[in-house]
Amino acid sequence: MKKIMLTMLAAASIWSSAWAAEKTFSSPDGKLTVTVDDLGNAASYQVKLEETEMVCRSPLGIKTNMGDYTKQLTMTGCEVKTVKESYDLRTIKQSHVDYEATEAVCSFEQGGKKVMDIIFRVSNRDVAYRYQLYPKGDTRVAVVESEASGFQLPDVTTTFLCPQSRPMGGFARTSPSYETSYTDDDKMGKNGWGEGYSFPCLFRVGSEGWVLISETGVDGSYVASRLLNDGGSLYRIGFPQPGECNGWGATSASVALPCATPWRTITIGRTLANIVETTVPFDLVAPKYKASQEYIYGKGSWSWIIGMDSSCNYDEQKRYIDFSAAMGYQSVLIDAFWDKQIGYEKIAELAAYGKTKGVGLFLWYNSNGTWNDAPQTPIGKMDKSRERRAEMAWMKKVGIRGIKVDFFGGDKQNMMQLYEDILSDANDFGIMVIFHGCTLPRGWERMYPNYVASEAVLASENLHFGQGSCDAEAHNAALHAFIRNTVGSMDFGGSTLNKYYSADNKRGTHRVTSDVYALATAVLFQSPVQHFALAPNNLTDAPAWAIDFMKTVPTTWDEVKFIDGYPGKYAIIARRTGTKWFVVGINADDQPLKKTLTLPMFEKGTELQVYADDTQLNGSVSTQKAKKQFTITIPKNGGLVIKN
Repeated sequence: MKKIMLTMLAAASIWSSAWAAEKTFSSPDGKLTVTVDDLGNAASYQVKLEETEMVCRSPLGIKTNMGDYTKQLTMTGCEVKTVKESYDLRTIKQSHVDYEATEAVCSFEQGGKKVMDIIFRVSNRDVAYRYQLYPKGDTRVAVVESEASGFQLPDVTTTFLCPQSRPMGGFARTSPSYETSYTDDDKMGKNGWGEGYSFPCLFRVGSEGWVLISETGVDGSYVASRLLNDGGSLYRIGFPQPGECNGWGATSASVALPCATPWRTITIGRTLANIVETTVPFDLVAPKYKASQEYIYGKGSWSWIIGMDSSCNYDEQKRYIDFSAAMGYQSVLIDAFWDKQIGYEKIAELAAYGKTKGVGLFLWYNSNGTWNDAPQTPIGKMDKSRERRAEMAWMKKVGIRGIKVDFFGGDKQNMMQLYEDILSDANDFGIMVIFHGCTLPRGWERMYPNYVASEAVLASENLHFGQGSCDAEAHNAALHAFIRNTVGSMDFGGSTLNKYYSADNKRGTHRVTSDVYALATAVLFQSPVQHFALAPNNLTDAPAWAIDFMKTVPTTWDEVKFIDGYPGKYAIIARRTGTKWFVVGINADDQPLKKTLTLPMFEKGTELQVYADDTQLNGSVSTQKAKKQFTITIPKNGGLVIKN
């Protein structure tokens, strides 16, 4: 009898498989292939790069309060077409983008009624998908409780992941803020510190290639997500933690129907080139409003990283305005407590003085609110519309160029709406926005024209706070270039030329990286506004060649190219502005990095400036002629810059 039952079950399985719907579609160049099916009455997908399985069969589906669309599903059709678009965007890694992808709209029924579409986009380096939900009878609103969306990685995969913090922890109970250290080349099956991992998430599929998983298109109509792992090789989308925002707000998403969820993105490549060069966060979104004016990007200075809170006084900020003017910079960032230690009237004076020097001001604000204990002021100015708009009207009147808003409380929908409200209100008053102590940007450069950058990384402030961060500076930079900074502008605030993180440059934590390293990271890290950790004393105590470079280094770029690298060990990339190329490298490995590079962007015989370190990290600049191949050596904690 047992034998008969097993035979019947096997036959039933074969029958079910025979009737399962399946659809395969490919990228424009045919190398990336996605297969979607409803095997077992559940939606799933698989991604191959040529013949290599990069994402194994993985679950799809979404749970709402009007239905569980993770099971009892039938795929009824899949319409495939080609999508092409061109757009220009000054604030990302590539100023002009020609986007082409295969779009597949896969429709699913439950109980004979259509319940959702799953929309796929497959470009030559990216796969993305999202859910389209529809009204059900008279139901026009719904709650999205969770997603089944998963990513099953091959068994040979290792991980480069940033654990997400538990809520209401860390400094003044401000976490999670995407500011934890990565674990690199780690095994699968872990769940971070128990709460999963912050996007973006990088995976190495043995010797076959790389996979970067993230999301884009998140705004006030949904929650931001993370990756969770229950053990094994399946990573799944996780919604926010209940304790985020001091318990304020739901972990689910309240939506109006019809609605489309944010995009889940998967960037795939044999090398890290596709990871570094991808524009998928911006390809899949559209501007939400027009820029109210032509915004001014560029370089700036910032006293707090060296002088801390006490530097936030009138005289020191005036000195930094003069310093920015001497460097040819466009702005000064005035950090926390300016309202108490300088005052609104004196800030207006500084703004007027800066205007005479061609230097605009960015002002720091606390986002709070009720979601942390951070005492830094101004507080209570950004969390409510009336107070926020009144503050921004004052900013416009006195000529403030931008704001840096800090200490956000999590990824719930209400917090995503706050980000959006701050941005849209600021645009009304011609103000640019930088976020700190915050979530990852998810396509925001294109969605919000006055958005500049987000921290969402273990940034330069930690170099001041602990020697351990200084010792790991190059290692972390060699991670950020291939993970965090690939998906959005990163406000790091680095490139210091001080030897010590103190106003007298004689005490405190000390820099172990070279001056050439500082120059290289000014290019390696991408943000259209860069407030560098330089100080007025650098005009006389730093090498003249380093100061001259920092005066002219661009902050907006037309193109990026991956040259070589390995996360956490070394990074070599190239960026172009106009006809000018900057090839930069850093090395975190214990051994000197020795490479022979082919750099076709430099025509043979072209005169180049080469900034390099000797074995003792003493930097110098020389003039060389471009040749077919370059043999380079970068010592540990050193850097390299080659520019035409």
